[in-house]
Amino acid sequence: MIKIHVNITVILLFCFFASIKVIAQTEIKPVEKYVDFGFKKVEARKIEAIIVHSVFNNSGGDFYDVDLILKQFSRYRVSAHYVIGRDGTIYQLVKERDIAYHAGKSQLPDGRKGVNSCSIGIELIIAFTETPTNEQIQALAALTNNIKSRYTIKFVLRHSDIAPGRKTDPWNMNWDDFLSKLN
Repeated sequence: MIKIHVNITVILLFCFFASIKVIAQTEIKPVEKYVDFGFKKVEARKIEAIIVHSVFNNSGGDFYDVDLILKQFSRYRVSAHYVIGRDGTIYQLVKERDIAYHAGKSQLPDGRKGVNSCSIGIELIIAFTETPTNEQIQALAALTNNIKSRYTIKFVLRHSDIAPGRKTDPWNMNWDDFLSKLN
């Protein structure tokens, strides 16, 4: 009886630790929509932060149209590494090794400025009056956990955390609930 109990415990522990590894290394396959603006190519950089933003198309047409959002980005010469659509689709705009211009004038909690140089920017497509969809939050958590499994991430922050008084995004997001989904 004791031998059976020990074997079941060992199997359960193995399954538990294997599932943690799978969650942390979930393969993310974003839709590639690489842009030719709003970033700087670099050979190597130390990525230590993930910054979450909100965006929508406010130039006429569908609020959620990724291509119209990219036109807006193009006008301002900005970009993010990723954009997450309302259905949870992850679009990659800039390679992670490159510096995307997503943070603007900002500062990390440790006092460092030039946040673009050490961070990955992720945009959620939501309007001012909406909340992110469940699909967006799940995709954001999976992407964030994936990034955290590949880099030593010190900070997962909102745009409003690094540019208080200047930025208010991500809008209407239950930040604590999102953080609870991270490994």
